[in-house]
Amino acid sequence: MYRPPAFREDRRDVLRVAIRAHPLATLVTATDGDIVANVIPFGLEVTARGDVLKAHLARANEQVAALRAGAPVLVVFQGPQAYVSPAWYASKRVHEKVVPTWNYVVVQARGRARVIEDPVWVLAHIEAMTAAMESGQPEPWTVADAPADFIHAQMKGIVGIEIAVDRLEGKWKVSQNRSREDRIGVADGLRAGGHDDVAGLIPLD
Repeated sequence: MYRPPAFREDRRDVLRVAIRAHPLATLVTATDGDIVANVIPFGLEVTARGDVLKAHLARANEQVAALRAGAPVLVVFQGPQAYVSPAWYASKRVHEKVVPTWNYVVVQARGRARVIEDPVWVLAHIEAMTAAMESGQPEPWTVADAPADFIHAQMKGIVGIEIAVDRLEGKWKVSQNRSREDRIGVADGLRAGGHDDVAGLIPLD
């Protein structure tokens, strides 16, 4: 990933927060010149050996074969993003030498996946993912709410995957390379357009 110094983010705690806040990611593999990508939610576990991503795929998904073969994987987590109009820059009123851009947050994880058939592992993974996603609901749904035979039948159609992360890197492109006046203008423009999440990431000091 192209990461100019102003936009690099390598603090592991910051990257982990972003992954957990935006768990739906793109899983990318390349085998024999063929690139395959699927969008799936991931759980993140921090272990003594490092970060581990956990997910599941449909057993019939063609990407499973690549994972079984040990293909390297790239997992892309996309965070808040928004278009930035050059009209928001204070410097536009001075010299007009401004162009549009995009502000965004992205985290990339690399490693190799292990395909898991163990139904105990898969059930525990599904229960953990469900608990995490349902935690904000007024009446959280649990896997145990569904009939056990139904859940077991559903599980026959999926496999678990576990990725030991070899490399984790982030890019926070949030106007850090602009003057303070320009950053304030971008933050104001983003908030006016309803992008408070992106505006809140812009450093104003």
